[in-house]
Amino acid sequence: MVGKLVRTGESSEVRASHADRDRIVDVLRVATGDGRLTLEELDERLEAALSARTVGELAVLTADLPEPEVLGSSGVEDVVRIEQTGSATRRGDAWVVPRRMEIRSAWGEVTLDFTDAVITHGSLHIDLDLRAGALKLVTRPGIVVDTTGLVTNFSAVKERRPADAPVVLRVRITGEVEYGQIVARPRRRGFGRR
Repeated sequence: MVGKLVRTGESSEVRASHADRDRIVDVLRVATGDGRLTLEELDERLEAALSARTVGELAVLTADLPEPEVLGSSGVEDVVRIEQTGSATRRGDAWVVPRRMEIRSAWGEVTLDFTDAVITHGSLHIDLDLRAGALKLVTRPGIVVDTTGLVTNFSAVKERRPADAPVVLRVRITGEVEYGQIVARPRRRGFGRR
């Protein structure tokens, strides 16, 4: 159970483990994705969680949030499906990254912006069927994109890796691209997000 750190008969002054801190970080990220916390509040609470020494210090960080069971088993959808023809879809801001995405797109563009995404798992598998369009991934340090399982026909895969950092998310793309392109790059500097 994610929210309850103090076991029966234990004091809130018991030293926190790495697993205790990780559970609280997951709860905070899901709450941010649900709109319960702002990005500034998330940053403050993450800093406090990572430096907390006791389970009591950790419990305070989620005291104003609902129990994890209310949020669902993990608060994150297991599979997100995007199906489109001749249109554009964008995921950005504080979207919650699922474990798996199924993208079916023809004559359109799908953009997944991970810059401010809420990442609660270490991996994302994208099953892709792209015809005459583009899949754009806006990355940040710690996000690794793997396209080795992708079949391309008259298509291009362009990848610019962000600066080296500990891996936060591995994005594995499989499936097929025909007359299209995959672009993975960090956010451009300058005139806002694009």
